[in-house]
Amino acid sequence: MEKLEHPLLIVHWINVILGPIAQAIQTAIGRPLTPDAEGNLIPPFMVMVILIVLGYTVLGLVLRSRIKVENPGKLQILLEDAVTALAGMLNEWIGPTGIKFLPLIGGLGAFLFAANYMGMAPGLMSPTSSINVTLACALTTWVYYHAQGLMAQGVVSYLLHFAFPPGVPKALAPIMLPIELVSHFSRVMSLSLRLFGNIYGEELVIMVLAFLIPVLLPTTIMFLGLITAGLQAYIFVLLSIIYLQGATHVDHGDGHGDPSHGSEHGTPGHEHGDARDMAEMAVV
Repeated sequence: MEKLEHPLLIVHWINVILGPIAQAIQTAIGRPLTPDAEGNLIPPFMVMVILIVLGYTVLGLVLRSRIKVENPGKLQILLEDAVTALAGMLNEWIGPTGIKFLPLIGGLGAFLFAANYMGMAPGLMSPTSSINVTLACALTTWVYYHAQGLMAQGVVSYLLHFAFPPGVPKALAPIMLPIELVSHFSRVMSLSLRLFGNIYGEELVIMVLAFLIPVLLPTTIMFLGLITAGLQAYIFVLLSIIYLQGATHVDHGDGHGDPSHGSEHGTPGHEHGDARDMAEMAVV
């Protein structure tokens, strides 16, 4: 593997410029940085994250001065369509209140979209090929949807729904509680490992094929990567929305036959399992 990987020039220069500053800050708080095998104080995946944040910041500043209501440009129309599509997904899964989750879901989606495609550019890598990044995104989603669930349902009601999922006899509570707890904790692993495995595996295959057959085959795999990179970002966003719906849905116990009610609860884990299974099958 070491022969396949090459130091990235941009990582070197970012470390030359920002490395001493980061080290000074970390030393001041008593946690000095330890260089990696290549001598980088700022790891490559963090450099890529910094570039994504800077890129979106510059893009936002540029677009801010060019936004037009009556005669929007092509990029503005594209971004407005993306926001509208995401808002539609939130409304479809969560309902009218789903729009309030747009900043986090949209931010995650935009970050993952750029991060997954970043590895296609020469001299860069996908930060989502590092488990550190995917785990951070998964934990963000996990903590956020639980926090929203507590606020929407109240502490007692939210905690009780782990033992008494709608549609399940209360006598099964001793069985359902551990199942639900394991299910929710495993979502962190599921979200992080799915994204990490797909992006890292794709980059690894491209590196190996480029080393062995450096002409045509790597290009074919990169073309497939153009599809899977966007698909993985979509799946992460979709599952985050599904988890938010499950956490924030308030069960009134009247079984209206509301589609959103049935799609969210039904049998324990059924609706979420179906949606996750569909997403996972799309990856396969």
